[in-house]
Amino acid sequence: MFDDFYALSGRPFQLTPDPQFFFESATHRKALSYLGYGLSQGEGFIVITGEVGAGKSTLVAHLMRKVDPAQLTVGQIVTSNLDGEELVHVAAQSFGLDIDGHDKASALAAIEGFLHDEARGGRRCLLVVDESQNLRVEALEELRMLSNFQLGSHPLLQTLLLGQPEFKRMLADHPALEQLRQRVIAAHHLEAMGASEIEPYVSHRLQCVGWKGHPAFDQRVFAELFEATGGIPRKVNQLMSRLMLLGAVEQRTRIDAAMLAAVRKEMAGDNVIPAAVPQAGTRTAVPAEEQRHVSTSAEGAAPAAGMEDLLAERDAQIMELRRAIDELANERPANDDLANSEWSARFERMEQRIADQEDAVRHVLTMLIEWFEDASPRAAA
Repeated sequence: MFDDFYALSGRPFQLTPDPQFFFESATHRKALSYLGYGLSQGEGFIVITGEVGAGKSTLVAHLMRKVDPAQLTVGQIVTSNLDGEELVHVAAQSFGLDIDGHDKASALAAIEGFLHDEARGGRRCLLVVDESQNLRVEALEELRMLSNFQLGSHPLLQTLLLGQPEFKRMLADHPALEQLRQRVIAAHHLEAMGASEIEPYVSHRLQCVGWKGHPAFDQRVFAELFEATGGIPRKVNQLMSRLMLLGAVEQRTRIDAAMLAAVRKEMAGDNVIPAAVPQAGTRTAVPAEEQRHVSTSAEGAAPAAGMEDLLAERDAQIMELRRAIDELANERPANDDLANSEWSARFERMEQRIADQEDAVRHVLTMLIEWFEDASPRAAA
Protein backbone atom coordinates (compact mmCIF):
# COMPACT_ATOMS: atom_id res chain seq x y z
CA MET A 1 0.00 0.00 0.00
CA PHE A 2 2.57 2.64 1.06
CA ASP A 3 4.94 1.67 -1.75
CA ASP A 4 2.27 2.78 -4.25
CA PHE A 5 1.53 6.02 -2.42
CA TYR A 6 5.22 6.94 -2.20
CA ALA A 7 5.97 5.67 -5.74
CA LEU A 8 8.41 2.98 -4.56
CA SER A 9 9.24 -0.04 -6.72
CA GLY A 10 9.02 -2.54 -3.86
CA ARG A 11 8.74 -3.09 -0.11
CA PRO A 12 11.85 -1.59 1.52
CA PHE A 13 11.26 -2.91 5.04
CA GLN A 14 10.17 -6.51 4.57
CA LEU A 15 11.08 -8.80 7.44
CA THR A 16 12.45 -11.71 5.39
CA PRO A 17 16.21 -11.61 4.59
CA ASP A 18 16.97 -10.13 1.17
CA PRO A 19 20.58 -9.59 0.04
CA GLN A 20 19.41 -6.75 -2.22
CA PHE A 21 18.99 -4.61 0.91
CA PHE A 22 22.25 -5.59 2.62
CA PHE A 23 23.57 -2.62 4.59
CA GLU A 24 27.20 -2.62 5.59
CA SER A 25 27.12 -1.30 9.12
CA ALA A 26 30.34 -1.27 11.13
CA THR A 27 29.59 -4.64 12.73
CA HIS A 28 28.55 -6.22 9.41
CA ARG A 29 31.73 -4.94 7.79
CA LYS A 30 33.77 -6.68 10.50
CA ALA A 31 31.73 -9.86 10.06
CA LEU A 32 32.45 -9.86 6.31
CA SER A 33 36.15 -9.48 7.05
CA TYR A 34 36.09 -12.48 9.39
CA LEU A 35 34.07 -14.47 6.87
CA GLY A 36 36.49 -13.62 4.10
CA TYR A 37 39.46 -14.65 6.21
CA GLY A 38 37.78 -17.86 7.33
CA LEU A 39 36.75 -18.89 3.82
CA SER A 40 40.27 -18.22 2.56
CA GLN A 41 41.54 -20.85 5.01
CA GLY A 42 39.27 -23.51 3.52
CA GLU A 43 38.92 -25.55 6.70
CA GLY A 44 37.52 -25.66 10.21
CA PHE A 45 34.60 -23.64 11.56
CA ILE A 46 33.51 -20.04 11.20
CA VAL A 47 31.09 -18.79 13.86
CA ILE A 48 28.81 -15.75 13.53
CA THR A 49 26.46 -14.95 16.41
CA GLY A 50 24.04 -12.12 17.11
CA GLU A 51 20.71 -11.20 18.62
CA VAL A 52 17.45 -12.20 16.92
CA GLY A 53 17.03 -9.89 13.94
CA ALA A 54 20.64 -8.67 13.95
CA GLY A 55 21.07 -9.58 10.28
CA LYS A 56 22.87 -12.94 10.33
CA SER A 57 20.77 -14.51 7.59
CA THR A 58 20.93 -11.37 5.43
CA LEU A 59 24.71 -11.38 5.85
CA VAL A 60 24.94 -14.97 4.62
CA ALA A 61 22.52 -14.29 1.74
CA HIS A 62 24.75 -11.38 0.72
CA LEU A 63 27.78 -13.66 0.90
CA MET A 64 26.08 -16.33 -1.21
CA ARG A 65 25.49 -13.78 -3.98
CA LYS A 66 29.25 -13.35 -4.25
CA VAL A 67 30.05 -17.05 -4.29
CA ASP A 68 31.16 -18.61 -7.56
CA PRO A 69 29.30 -21.97 -7.75
CA ALA A 70 32.08 -23.27 -9.99
CA GLN A 71 34.46 -22.96 -7.04
CA LEU A 72 32.31 -23.41 -3.94
CA THR A 73 29.37 -25.75 -3.34
CA VAL A 74 27.13 -24.64 -0.49
CA GLY A 75 24.67 -26.67 1.58
CA GLN A 76 22.40 -24.90 4.06
CA ILE A 77 20.65 -26.20 7.18
CA VAL A 78 18.11 -24.39 9.34
CA THR A 79 18.03 -26.57 12.40
CA SER A 80 15.25 -27.52 14.76
CA ASN A 81 16.70 -29.29 17.77
CA LEU A 82 18.41 -32.09 15.82
CA ASP A 83 20.28 -34.96 17.43
CA GLY A 84 23.48 -36.39 15.95
CA GLU A 85 21.95 -38.91 13.56
CA GLU A 86 19.31 -36.47 12.32
CA LEU A 87 22.00 -33.88 11.69
CA VAL A 88 23.94 -36.24 9.42
CA HIS A 89 20.86 -36.99 7.31
CA VAL A 90 19.90 -33.32 7.07
CA ALA A 91 23.47 -32.44 6.05
CA ALA A 92 23.26 -35.02 3.25
CA GLN A 93 19.95 -33.57 2.09
CA SER A 94 21.37 -30.04 2.09
CA PHE A 95 23.80 -31.14 -0.63
CA GLY A 96 21.00 -32.79 -2.59
CA LEU A 97 21.91 -36.36 -1.67
CA ASP A 98 19.27 -39.09 -1.60
CA ILE A 99 20.05 -41.67 1.06
CA ASP A 100 18.80 -45.23 0.65
CA GLY A 101 17.56 -46.29 4.06
CA HIS A 102 17.78 -44.23 7.20
CA ASP A 103 20.99 -45.47 8.80
CA LYS A 104 23.72 -43.06 9.75
CA ALA A 105 26.50 -45.10 8.08
CA SER A 106 24.86 -44.80 4.64
CA ALA A 107 24.44 -41.05 5.06
CA LEU A 108 28.06 -40.58 6.11
CA ALA A 109 29.29 -42.67 3.18
CA ALA A 110 27.19 -40.66 0.76
CA ILE A 111 28.48 -37.36 2.16
CA GLU A 112 32.11 -38.51 1.97
CA GLY A 113 31.67 -39.71 -1.61
CA PHE A 114 30.05 -36.41 -2.59
CA LEU A 115 32.83 -34.35 -0.97
CA HIS A 116 35.48 -36.38 -2.82
CA ASP A 117 33.68 -35.87 -6.14
CA GLU A 118 33.45 -32.13 -5.56
CA ALA A 119 37.14 -31.90 -4.66
CA ARG A 120 38.13 -33.79 -7.82
CA GLY A 121 35.99 -31.33 -9.77
CA GLY A 122 37.94 -28.43 -8.27
CA ARG A 123 35.18 -27.28 -5.92
CA ARG A 124 35.31 -26.69 -2.18
CA CYS A 125 32.29 -27.41 0.03
CA LEU A 126 30.75 -25.16 2.68
CA LEU A 127 27.98 -26.22 5.05
CA VAL A 128 25.99 -23.30 6.51
CA VAL A 129 24.09 -24.15 9.71
CA ASP A 130 21.58 -21.53 10.88
CA GLU A 131 19.96 -21.39 14.32
CA SER A 132 22.86 -23.36 15.77
CA GLN A 133 21.73 -22.65 19.32
CA ASN A 134 19.05 -25.32 18.77
CA LEU A 135 21.58 -28.08 18.07
CA ARG A 136 22.26 -30.68 20.71
CA VAL A 137 25.85 -31.29 21.78
CA GLU A 138 25.94 -34.65 19.98
CA ALA A 139 24.86 -32.93 16.76
CA LEU A 140 27.70 -30.42 17.07
CA GLU A 141 30.06 -33.31 17.64
CA GLU A 142 28.83 -34.90 14.41
CA LEU A 143 29.62 -31.68 12.60
CA ARG A 144 33.12 -31.82 13.98
CA MET A 145 33.46 -35.39 12.74
CA LEU A 146 32.35 -34.33 9.26
CA SER A 147 35.17 -31.81 9.24
CA ASN A 148 37.59 -34.75 9.45
CA PHE A 149 36.92 -35.81 5.84
CA GLN A 150 40.05 -35.24 3.78
CA LEU A 151 41.48 -35.99 0.36
CA GLY A 152 45.14 -36.55 1.14
CA SER A 153 46.00 -33.56 3.35
CA HIS A 154 43.26 -31.43 1.83
CA PRO A 155 40.17 -30.82 4.05
CA LEU A 156 36.93 -31.44 2.16
CA LEU A 157 34.34 -29.56 4.22
CA GLN A 158 34.20 -26.21 5.95
CA THR A 159 31.31 -25.20 8.23
CA LEU A 160 29.74 -21.83 8.98
CA LEU A 161 27.71 -21.77 12.22
CA LEU A 162 25.14 -19.02 12.79
CA GLY A 163 23.48 -18.67 16.15
CA GLN A 164 22.02 -16.47 18.84
CA PRO A 165 24.05 -15.25 21.85
CA GLU A 166 23.31 -18.39 23.85
CA PHE A 167 25.17 -20.42 21.22
CA LYS A 168 28.24 -18.25 21.74
CA ARG A 169 28.08 -18.96 25.47
CA MET A 170 27.45 -22.66 24.91
CA LEU A 171 30.41 -22.95 22.58
CA ALA A 172 32.66 -21.11 25.02
CA ASP A 173 31.65 -22.97 28.18
CA HIS A 174 30.52 -26.52 27.39
CA PRO A 175 33.28 -29.00 28.33
CA ALA A 176 32.23 -31.50 25.63
CA LEU A 177 32.89 -28.95 22.87
CA GLU A 178 36.60 -28.42 23.48
CA GLN A 179 37.66 -30.18 20.26
CA LEU A 180 35.21 -28.12 18.20
CA ARG A 181 36.43 -24.91 19.86
CA GLN A 182 39.96 -25.73 18.74
CA ARG A 183 38.78 -25.86 15.12
CA VAL A 184 37.12 -22.44 15.10
CA ILE A 185 39.35 -20.30 12.90
CA ALA A 186 37.20 -17.14 12.82
CA ALA A 187 34.35 -15.83 14.99
CA HIS A 188 32.39 -12.60 15.24
CA HIS A 189 29.40 -11.42 17.26
CA LEU A 190 27.08 -9.09 15.34
CA GLU A 191 26.28 -6.07 17.48
CA ALA A 192 23.32 -3.76 16.99
CA MET A 193 23.71 -0.71 14.78
CA GLY A 194 24.80 2.52 16.41
CA ALA A 195 22.54 5.56 16.70
CA SER A 196 24.39 7.29 13.86
CA GLU A 197 23.72 4.34 11.52
CA ILE A 198 19.91 4.37 11.71
CA GLU A 199 19.39 7.20 9.21
CA PRO A 200 21.86 5.75 6.64
CA TYR A 201 20.25 2.31 7.09
CA VAL A 202 16.72 3.62 6.47
CA SER A 203 17.87 5.77 3.54
CA HIS A 204 19.75 2.84 2.00
CA ARG A 205 16.76 0.53 2.06
CA LEU A 206 14.48 3.22 0.66
CA GLN A 207 16.92 4.07 -2.12
CA CYS A 208 17.01 0.40 -3.11
CA VAL A 209 13.36 0.78 -4.17
CA GLY A 210 13.63 4.15 -5.86
CA TRP A 211 13.06 6.62 -3.02
CA LYS A 212 13.60 10.23 -4.13
CA GLY A 213 12.97 11.99 -0.84
CA HIS A 214 9.21 11.39 -0.67
CA PRO A 215 8.35 11.12 2.15
CA ALA A 216 10.78 13.33 4.01
CA PHE A 217 11.74 12.51 7.62
CA ASP A 218 12.26 14.71 10.64
CA GLN A 219 15.68 14.10 12.18
CA ARG A 220 14.11 13.32 15.54
CA VAL A 221 12.49 10.22 13.98
CA PHE A 222 15.86 8.49 13.59
CA ALA A 223 16.92 9.16 17.18
CA GLU A 224 13.63 7.76 18.45
CA LEU A 225 13.86 4.78 16.09
CA PHE A 226 17.16 3.91 17.74
CA GLU A 227 15.63 4.35 21.19
CA ALA A 228 12.69 2.09 20.27
CA THR A 229 14.65 -0.68 18.52
CA GLY A 230 18.08 -0.66 20.13
CA GLY A 231 19.55 -0.64 16.62
CA ILE A 232 18.36 -4.17 15.76
CA PRO A 233 17.73 -4.16 11.96
CA ARG A 234 14.62 -6.37 11.99
CA LYS A 235 13.00 -4.21 14.68
CA VAL A 236 13.81 -1.10 12.65
CA ASN A 237 12.19 -2.73 9.60
CA GLN A 238 9.08 -3.66 11.55
CA LEU A 239 8.62 -0.17 12.97
CA MET A 240 9.44 1.60 9.70
CA SER A 241 6.96 -0.54 7.77
CA ARG A 242 4.15 0.45 10.09
CA LEU A 243 5.25 4.06 10.20
CA MET A 244 5.23 4.41 6.41
CA LEU A 245 1.88 2.67 6.12
CA LEU A 246 0.46 5.18 8.57
CA GLY A 247 2.01 7.95 6.47
CA ALA A 248 0.35 6.60 3.34
CA VAL A 249 -3.05 6.19 4.99
CA GLU A 250 -2.92 9.74 6.33
CA GLN A 251 -1.36 10.96 3.05
CA ARG A 252 1.62 12.54 4.76
CA THR A 253 4.54 13.90 2.76
CA ARG A 254 6.67 14.17 5.90
CA ILE A 255 7.13 11.60 8.67
CA ASP A 256 7.50 13.12 12.12
CA ALA A 257 8.13 11.97 15.67
CA ALA A 258 4.46 12.30 16.65
CA MET A 259 3.55 9.68 14.04
CA LEU A 260 6.28 7.39 15.34
CA ALA A 261 4.98 7.79 18.89
CA ALA A 262 1.48 6.82 17.71
CA VAL A 263 2.82 3.71 15.96
CA ARG A 264 4.87 2.69 19.01
CA LYS A 265 1.78 3.02 21.20
CA GLU A 266 -0.22 0.90 18.78
CA MET A 267 2.47 -1.80 18.57
CA ALA A 268 2.55 -2.00 22.35
CA GLY A 269 -1.02 -3.31 22.21
CA ASP A 270 -0.51 -5.75 19.36
CA ASN A 271 -1.49 -8.79 21.41
CA VAL A 272 -5.07 -8.29 20.17
CA ILE A 273 -6.30 -7.14 16.78
CA PRO A 274 -9.87 -6.06 15.94
CA ALA A 275 -11.83 -8.60 13.93
CA ALA A 276 -13.89 -5.93 12.16
CA VAL A 277 -14.11 -2.18 11.85
CA PRO A 278 -15.24 -1.04 15.32
CA GLN A 279 -18.03 1.45 15.87
CA ALA A 280 -17.38 4.55 17.92
CA GLY A 281 -16.50 3.64 21.47
CA THR A 282 -16.46 -0.15 20.87
CA ARG A 283 -13.59 -2.64 20.62
CA THR A 284 -14.02 -6.11 19.11
CA ALA A 285 -10.76 -8.04 18.97
CA VAL A 286 -9.41 -11.40 17.88
CA PRO A 287 -6.00 -12.98 18.56
CA ALA A 288 -3.22 -11.76 16.27
CA GLU A 289 -2.55 -15.32 15.06
CA GLU A 290 -6.11 -15.62 13.70
CA GLN A 291 -5.99 -12.14 12.19
CA ARG A 292 -2.95 -13.07 10.07
CA HIS A 293 -5.13 -15.31 7.93
CA VAL A 294 -7.46 -12.50 6.84
CA SER A 295 -7.32 -11.99 3.07
CA THR A 296 -6.22 -8.78 1.39
CA SER A 297 -8.84 -9.24 -1.31
CA ALA A 298 -8.06 -7.73 -4.72
CA GLU A 299 -4.44 -7.10 -3.71
CA GLY A 300 -5.31 -4.56 -1.01
CA ALA A 301 -7.86 -2.55 -3.02
CA ALA A 302 -10.75 -3.43 -0.70
CA PRO A 303 -8.88 -2.62 2.56
CA ALA A 304 -7.72 0.70 1.06
CA ALA A 305 -11.27 1.58 0.02
CA GLY A 306 -12.56 0.55 3.44
CA MET A 307 -10.03 2.84 5.12
CA GLU A 308 -11.12 5.79 2.99
CA ASP A 309 -14.75 5.22 4.02
CA LEU A 310 -13.77 4.84 7.66
CA LEU A 311 -11.68 8.01 7.65
CA ALA A 312 -14.49 9.98 6.01
CA GLU A 313 -16.97 8.70 8.62
CA ARG A 314 -14.55 9.47 11.44
CA ASP A 315 -13.98 13.03 10.20
CA ALA A 316 -17.71 13.67 9.96
CA GLN A 317 -18.29 12.36 13.48
CA ILE A 318 -15.43 14.38 14.91
CA MET A 319 -16.73 17.55 13.26
CA GLU A 320 -20.17 16.87 14.72
CA LEU A 321 -18.69 16.40 18.18
CA ARG A 322 -16.64 19.57 17.88
CA ARG A 323 -19.73 21.57 16.87
CA ALA A 324 -21.52 20.17 19.92
CA ILE A 325 -18.63 21.26 22.15
CA ASP A 326 -18.70 24.77 20.64
CA GLU A 327 -22.45 25.01 21.25
CA LEU A 328 -22.04 23.89 24.83
CA ALA A 329 -19.28 26.42 25.34
CA ASN A 330 -21.56 29.23 24.12
CA GLU A 331 -24.32 28.13 26.50
CA ARG A 332 -22.06 27.59 29.48
CA PRO A 333 -23.00 29.66 32.58
CA ALA A 334 -20.36 32.12 33.67
CA ASN A 335 -20.65 32.19 37.47
CA ASP A 336 -22.43 29.14 38.86
CA ASP A 337 -19.73 26.80 40.26
CA LEU A 338 -21.97 23.70 40.31
CA ALA A 339 -23.14 24.31 36.76
CA ASN A 340 -19.55 24.90 35.66
CA SER A 341 -18.57 21.54 37.10
CA GLU A 342 -21.37 19.80 35.23
CA TRP A 343 -20.42 21.50 31.97
CA SER A 344 -16.77 20.51 32.46
CA ALA A 345 -17.80 16.89 32.88
CA ARG A 346 -19.82 17.08 29.67
CA PHE A 347 -16.83 18.58 27.84
CA GLU A 348 -14.62 15.73 29.06
CA ARG A 349 -17.13 13.13 27.85
CA MET A 350 -17.24 14.77 24.43
CA GLU A 351 -13.46 14.88 24.21
CA GLN A 352 -13.27 11.23 25.24
CA ARG A 353 -15.60 10.31 22.36
CA ILE A 354 -13.24 12.10 19.97
CA ALA A 355 -10.30 10.17 21.42
CA ASP A 356 -12.25 6.93 20.99
CA GLN A 357 -12.73 7.74 17.31
CA GLU A 358 -8.96 8.16 16.91
CA ASP A 359 -8.26 4.90 18.77
CA ALA A 360 -10.72 3.02 16.57
CA VAL A 361 -8.89 4.10 13.43
CA ARG A 362 -5.52 3.17 14.96
CA HIS A 363 -6.76 -0.34 15.65
CA VAL A 364 -7.92 -0.76 12.07
CA LEU A 365 -4.51 0.46 10.90
CA THR A 366 -2.90 -2.32 12.92
CA MET A 367 -5.08 -4.88 11.18
CA LEU A 368 -4.15 -3.49 7.75
CA ILE A 369 -0.46 -3.45 8.64
CA GLU A 370 -0.56 -7.12 9.60
CA TRP A 371 -2.27 -7.90 6.27
CA PHE A 372 0.44 -6.19 4.27
CA GLU A 373 3.37 -7.51 6.32
CA ASP A 374 2.28 -11.14 6.06
CA ALA A 375 3.63 -12.41 2.72
CA SER A 376 2.37 -15.98 3.18
CA PRO A 377 -0.72 -17.20 1.27
CA ARG A 378 -3.96 -15.98 2.89
CA ALA A 379 -7.35 -17.64 3.11
CA ALA A 380 -10.36 -15.77 1.67
CA ALA A 381 -11.79 -13.33 4.19
